[in-house]
Amino acid sequence: MATISQAKRIVVKIGSALLVDVKTGLLRQEWLASLAKDVAEFRARGTDIVIVSSGSIALGRAVLRLGGTDLTLEQSQAAAAVGQIQLARAYEQHLAPYGVTTGQVLLTLEDSADRRRYLNSRATLAQLLNFGVVPIVNENDTVATDEIRYGDNDRLAAQIAVTAGADYLVLLSDVDGFYSGNPKIDPSATRFEVIKEVTTEIEAMASDATSGMSKGGMITKLMAAKMAMGAGCAMAITLGSLNNPLKKLENGSAVTWFLPSEDPKTARKRWISSLKPQGTVTVDEGATQALLSGKSLLPAGVLSIDGIFARGELVRILSEDGTTFGCGLIAFDSFEAIRILGCHTKDIEEILGYASRGSLIHRDDMVL
Repeated sequence: MATISQAKRIVVKIGSALLVDVKTGLLRQEWLASLAKDVAEFRARGTDIVIVSSGSIALGRAVLRLGGTDLTLEQSQAAAAVGQIQLARAYEQHLAPYGVTTGQVLLTLEDSADRRRYLNSRATLAQLLNFGVVPIVNENDTVATDEIRYGDNDRLAAQIAVTAGADYLVLLSDVDGFYSGNPKIDPSATRFEVIKEVTTEIEAMASDATSGMSKGGMITKLMAAKMAMGAGCAMAITLGSLNNPLKKLENGSAVTWFLPSEDPKTARKRWISSLKPQGTVTVDEGATQALLSGKSLLPAGVLSIDGIFARGELVRILSEDGTTFGCGLIAFDSFEAIRILGCHTKDIEEILGYASRGSLIHRDDMVL
């Protein structure tokens, strides 16, 4: 059975109905305090935590006294603008006493669909986690319209788990797992302990959301599961309404685990290998040996570059004799890469006119 006790990186998704009291529109302070304690305990062990949190519109509409009526797009965006401040402040205030720093990350579907934005988001999340920060991620509802929305934070959380290379995704829900039917209306419905493949039969069992605030149901959770499992990330659906939900999950509370067949690193390498190369990079003997020992590729070791490619596209890596011994996602487009060919990392900013991330191909984006 899966467990989060040994997790290296966990993405936790929190819905509006868990965070905000449906009747009052106010934060559930006691619950949030208990979650913060759980997060702090995992961080103290060295586990990276990313929180994908709904709640900005729910909090904002209470402040703006918009009541319980359906909101127009403009009203929702205004409520989100007000609520995002309150949401970020709430997490900051509850985690700060434990010495945990938080950072706000707002994304839209465009940010993962566009290669450059995706790479920027990935690099920013990686740097925040390197600093020991707990990123608080939400859909950027102040600018998102239907065509650039995820529409639910289940899929957003799965995308963040993929982007951040998480080994566990925890969906805190209003039910304690995935059932053969809707347990709220079907007393004979049974909970699955483990699901290793989301089949058409499993999908047929999914039910719609019954929460007054949540827009996501089991259908979107299954979509999230397929995305996470494909990236080697295990996903849990567990009851989140009780205090200390992560600690309860660790201690054996009811849950449905969606288990992948491989780990995140292996899944990412497989995905990289499946892409079509858009160019080639030929490296010298010193760079070849450095790459084989686990280093990233720096511009100084590059002899030539061929092809036209954008940042983040796949290129083949060739040794001096023309032998292909690897491939990787390149951090510069072809025009930039040619300009910095053979130069030292410290000179890149002067040549290109802006600060760069240094390596031409990072070791995490490389398959040898």
